[in-house]
Amino acid sequence: MNPTTLQSPKHKAFEALSIPSFPLFVGTFVLTMMADSVEHVISYWVAFQKFQSPALGGFAVISHWLPYLLFSVGVGSLNDRFDSRRLIQIGAALFMCASLGWGYFFVTNSLTIPFAMFLLVIHGFAGVFWLVSSQVLLYDLVGVEKLSSAVRLNATARYFGVLVGPGVGSLMMSTLGPSRGILFNACLYLPLILWLIGAPHGHRTKRLEQSSSKRVRGLSDIWETIQAVKSIPSLGIMIVLSGAASFFVGNSYQAQMPGFANDLGNIEPGVAYSMLLAADAAGALVAGITLELGFRFTQISPGAAMGFALGWAAALASFALTKTYALALGFLFAAGFCELSFSSMNQTLVQMKAPDSIRGKVLGLFSMSSAGLRIFSGLFVGLIGSRIGIHFSLAGAASVFILVIVAVLYPRRQK
Repeated sequence: MNPTTLQSPKHKAFEALSIPSFPLFVGTFVLTMMADSVEHVISYWVAFQKFQSPALGGFAVISHWLPYLLFSVGVGSLNDRFDSRRLIQIGAALFMCASLGWGYFFVTNSLTIPFAMFLLVIHGFAGVFWLVSSQVLLYDLVGVEKLSSAVRLNATARYFGVLVGPGVGSLMMSTLGPSRGILFNACLYLPLILWLIGAPHGHRTKRLEQSSSKRVRGLSDIWETIQAVKSIPSLGIMIVLSGAASFFVGNSYQAQMPGFANDLGNIEPGVAYSMLLAADAAGALVAGITLELGFRFTQISPGAAMGFALGWAAALASFALTKTYALALGFLFAAGFCELSFSSMNQTLVQMKAPDSIRGKVLGLFSMSSAGLRIFSGLFVGLIGSRIGIHFSLAGAASVFILVIVAVLYPRRQK
């Protein structure tokens, strides 16, 4: 039975690390997140240099997020029947295949746009298998008591991988070259695959006893999961909150960063530009460490998550409208701090409230909402930005998200 409160008798900093298997889980998660980012850096660079195709760049975004939208619940349903460790290994193997495929075409100089699109699709499916199944395995490893600490540390690890990935990718290209770099990158997935062979599974047996008889039924699984979520109001609110954040804003502003940099004073690639790219990830890292040390501003609750979500949107709107570089860095840092805070609270609440019998499906629905709906944020910040300017489009998208929270979600929150 799921507890009705997330409060613990006494906060202990980094308490999830006391579970012997959790540091290995986090370590392989960081390595995989970094390898994912490195592959983007190298493959996008080579493909852009070879084809100069904006359409291929657009397809890269679609192929990355669309599988989350279409298949997250299906993969979650598989986790309700089969061993999550093996499903994660499938994702890691697909990641490796994508990197090895890029390497082959780079070495033979035979890359074509259809082949590039095929590899991008493989990479997108790999992400769904890995991320959704990793969220299920996280619960199986740590259980309920240390779940909030584990979710925070895992979210912090994800941002750390995002933060160092571009630098590592650039270093690989400059030292090994694109071909050798991408082939070496494929090896970074091996620690995850090997560790999962005999990784502990903790609460898995009890969970599968309640769900292993259920079949994977495609679209009907999505509808069934939505109906189950509606009966648990706080769970539904958190999934809708994550979906609204992804739908209206997501991380689409990162793709527009060259335009923001240009408007902030013709900032060229270099240290100043890199600081813009890394500012929100740095804020997220500080948030993860600060919250984990116990300097909490609020208890974990739907209201607190919405408060941080409001702060995130307000910081991004302020960034969009400022013309001062130093203020832009500050607003991005604040946005990263608030994003880590509300996203980790969201996932903790979803993990705590999800019934064990459909845990995989619920986490799949959460992934579909928080990741899959990001494909639409490009419409608000990108396409509309081409008409009215990226500054007003980002500020407008953030403002609409604030209105959704204030008018729709906040009045229905459960304390």
